[in-house]
Amino acid sequence: GPAGYRLAWTRNGRPTPQATALIALFESAETKGLRSTDYGAGQWQARVSDLAGDAAQARFDYAMTSTLVRYAKDVRNGRVNRNREDDLYYPDFVNRAATGDAVATVSSIEPQSGDYKLLVAALANYRRIAAADTETLPVVTKLKAGDDYAALPQLAAKLRLYGDLTANVEGTKYEGAIVDAVKNFQARHGLESDGIIAAGTFKQLNTPASQRVTQIEIALERLRWTPAVDGPAIIVNIPEFKLRAVGETELEMRVVVGKAAGHKTPVFDGDLKHVVFRPYWSVPPSIQRHEIAPKLSASYAAKHNYQIVDGSGRVQEINAENVRRVRNGSLHVRQKPGTSNALGLVKFLFPNDNNVYLHSTPQQALFARARRDFSHGCVRVEDPVALAEWVLREKPEWNEEKIRATIHGKRDDVYVKPAQPITVTIQYHTVVARANGAVHFFEDIYGHDAKLIASLAPAAPKGGVLVAAKR
Repeated sequence: GPAGYRLAWTRNGRPTPQATALIALFESAETKGLRSTDYGAGQWQARVSDLAGDAAQARFDYAMTSTLVRYAKDVRNGRVNRNREDDLYYPDFVNRAATGDAVATVSSIEPQSGDYKLLVAALANYRRIAAADTETLPVVTKLKAGDDYAALPQLAAKLRLYGDLTANVEGTKYEGAIVDAVKNFQARHGLESDGIIAAGTFKQLNTPASQRVTQIEIALERLRWTPAVDGPAIIVNIPEFKLRAVGETELEMRVVVGKAAGHKTPVFDGDLKHVVFRPYWSVPPSIQRHEIAPKLSASYAAKHNYQIVDGSGRVQEINAENVRRVRNGSLHVRQKPGTSNALGLVKFLFPNDNNVYLHSTPQQALFARARRDFSHGCVRVEDPVALAEWVLREKPEWNEEKIRATIHGKRDDVYVKPAQPITVTIQYHTVVARANGAVHFFEDIYGHDAKLIASLAPAAPKGGVLVAAKR
């Protein structure tokens, strides 16, 4: 080779063991939810058999290094965001892969979270299922326990394939073990788990497993952009309508998120700085202008506990002139604390540009619904007292009793700081793989998955690494 340049990936005209191991990794990129054709799949055999002479070896070396860097960036940061800032020094990384255990070197830069590893396993499982799952079930209006269903053997086969059914099922009567299996299937697909198979359940049962494979690939892509959460955190997963508080003690509850039309809850991270008991609700400008100002009168305000305030929070009289100033935004409307307050009696504040926070709500009935996108964008929590207690757990005086007393007390707008800021992460994952092996799928309520699938679709070849490597 050229003086002073030692080829990293060949010895005596043969690929090194590291090169061979990495080629196998590139060719099996699908197992990580990536596309092997992005990493020269189908071209490596020809390159390996054509290593005679310095020029061919130099080309092979260049192709190996550039493909490794591309694969590493994709598996680490995701494909959508190829130019993302990254603190990994790639020349050093390539050198470690070329001289040491190449596969272990690559594994060490992938996301290390349990969620990620579980999803990689789920992907392999659903690829197997997709190869075997060919049946479409005949749809009936409604199938409930005790009914007869001619296609029961096919339903049983499908549920067995998906891991929801383990028992043996005979005949065509929909009863017993198979009803339980359907309840399990429903619980994994964000449906009411009542064992009744109607349109919604048939839709999920007849969703091809190949579509689930794509859903898992998208979830892996998103996980690659999601920083691992260190220390105590509150994680809201929008499509699942669930909040999890994680740390030494854990908590899980239902949430209501923003309506899919026009009030989507944004995806972001923030730090929870305060819990506010008996909060005032400062009505957002658009709601104030369009929904409240047209009806605002002294009697309407009294009925809904609204006040007009100026910039420094001083209460103003309710008259035609001040209502006009509410319309033009120079005065503001707020709702007094109390049981009918839109925020309920507790709100959790974390600075963010979207004006979104967590809060309780007087509308408890909404938590019973399977699909919970009803809010104007904020996240309503089902058990605010338990969440407040969790957030303030390092302040022993703020126990459940004191929290309840404050909520129902006379003082308004009581701000309490947690002992340390707590990360709040609002996420969007339509697939979650659980530690027990169950994989849960949720509706793409905001269409974020559909957008991402479109942006990852194979583009027309534009040249780039692999073309350059052949010259």
